[in-house]
Amino acid sequence: MNGTHRIQIAMAALGCLMVAGCHAPGMPGAPEPRPDKVADFDTLYKENCAACHGEKGHRGLATSLANPVYIAIAGKDAIRRATAEGGPGRLMPAFARSSGGILTGQQVDILADGIVKEWGNTAALNGAAPPEYASSAAGDPEAGKKAFDSFCVRCHAVKARAGSLLEPAYLALISDQGLRTTILSGRPDEGMPDWRGVAPQPLTGRQVTDIVAWLSSQRPAPKGMASTTAAQPAAGSEKPGRGESR
Repeated sequence: MNGTHRIQIAMAALGCLMVAGCHAPGMPGAPEPRPDKVADFDTLYKENCAACHGEKGHRGLATSLANPVYIAIAGKDAIRRATAEGGPGRLMPAFARSSGGILTGQQVDILADGIVKEWGNTAALNGAAPPEYASSAAGDPEAGKKAFDSFCVRCHAVKARAGSLLEPAYLALISDQGLRTTILSGRPDEGMPDWRGVAPQPLTGRQVTDIVAWLSSQRPAPKGMASTTAAQPAAGSEKPGRGESR
C-alpha cells in the first residue's frame, strides 16, 4: 500500500467520523443542558412538582394544579408566588433561588405560565364570584364548627381517625391557606366539590374563614408546647388510637 492510498483511507475514515459525530459507537452523547438552563415546562414540572401534585397535575398528595377552578381563584401571581416562596413551616418548599431554592426566576415563570396555559379555563367559574383566595381576617372557630357540622361532616367524619380531616398528622402538615384553598377549589380528582357545591348555597367568604379557623384550632401543638387554642372534641367523637395514621 503506497502513501497516497494510506492518505485516502485515512481521509475516508475521518469523513465517516465527521458524519457519525457523537453518535459513533463508544463516543459520548450530546451533553445534558445545565439545570439552570432547562426551559421546558414539562421537564421542569416533572422534576420539581409531579412528586407532590401528581404526574398530570392531579391525584397527588398536594393541591390539584390541573383544576381550572383553583387556577381561576388563585390566579397566576399567587401560583408564581407559592412556587417561588413555598409555604413556610409546611411541606411546600421554596423553589426560587431568591428564596433558597434551585430554580431561576425565569424557570419559576415558566412553571406558573405553564400551569395556567396547560390546565386553566377562563370559563371555570361560570360567572360566579368566589370568596377571596387569601384572607387575613380572624375566623370564629365556634361558627366554623357549626358550618362544618352542617355542610362538611357528611363526607369528612368528625372523629379524629385515619382519613379524617382531624387526623393530627394531616393538620400538622397543611397550612391554613392550604385548607382554605381546598375548600374554595375542591378536589375534583377525589370527588370533592368546590365552594359552590358544599352547601345548598355557595359558601360565603366568612363561612370559609370560620371553617378554616375551627380546623386550625384542632391542629396539634408542636412538641413541648401546650395547646391554648385546641377546642374540645365534639360530643361523641373518639380520640385517635395509638398507631393510627392517615
